Amino acid sequence: MGRGKIEIKRIENANSRQVTFSKRRAGLLKKAKELAILCDAEVAVIIFSNTGKLFEFSSSGSMNKTISRYKSAQGSPEIAQVEHKAEKQDSKEADHLKDEIAKLQMKQLQLLGKNLTSMSLKELQLLEQQLNEGLLSVKEKKEQLLMQQLEQSRLQEQRAMLENETLRRQVEELRGFFPTTDHPIQPYLECYPVERKNSLMSHSIPSPDLTCNCTVEKGDSDTTLYLGLPSDYHKRKKPEIESHSNESESQLGLL
Repeated sequence: MGRGKIEIKRIENANSRQVTFSKRRAGLLKKAKELAILCDAEVAVIIFSNTGKLFEFSSSGSMNKTISRYKSAQGSPEIAQVEHKAEKQDSKEADHLKDEIAKLQMKQLQLLGKNLTSMSLKELQLLEQQLNEGLLSVKEKKEQLLMQQLEQSRLQEQRAMLENETLRRQVEELRGFFPTTDHPIQPYLECYPVERKNSLMSHSIPSPDLTCNCTVEKGDSDTTLYLGLPSDYHKRKKPEIESHSNESESQLGLL
């Protein structure tokens, strides 16, 4: 059996009306999307339910953009077409720039030695050649910078030598202002000699206890040195020595 024709009028039943709204809304948005894809058209759909809820669809991705184009098209259709072409051109350029950025990023990774699995032998050889050329350029730049630094160091050395020569001449000029003396200046110790302790001790009066008494008796061949003893000590000591000698002789006679 064929499908029966439905009369187009407001559905009185609230539940049936809500179910029909959901189904037809989904079908409408689906048809708008298919129309935009199949015909390369810019489609925008705005739907408000009876409760005030908003449903929308825009093939350009921005409803405001479509509405602004709609407003401009109401005033002058030709201007709207020109603007649409310019927007399309801008979108193509943006896509082209995105592709270029992706290629450059891939190239950078390959120069760093990453993502080499998809490269062929010829591409790897070309990459190696590019790296060698880049390395030579880096070395040349490095040598150039080193030579410049060496030249700057030489210039600084020459400036320092010139400054030293100038200072030396200034010192010689300053010496010329002072008169030269033929007589050398005597040292301080020669002008003001310092007395030694031994000389001071030699002029001091010796103590009687530290005197050295040396006495030679007549008829005695022995010389006696007495240190730190009284002057009459040798007189008292000699009889004692003689008595000891007599006692030793008597003991020998008895034996």
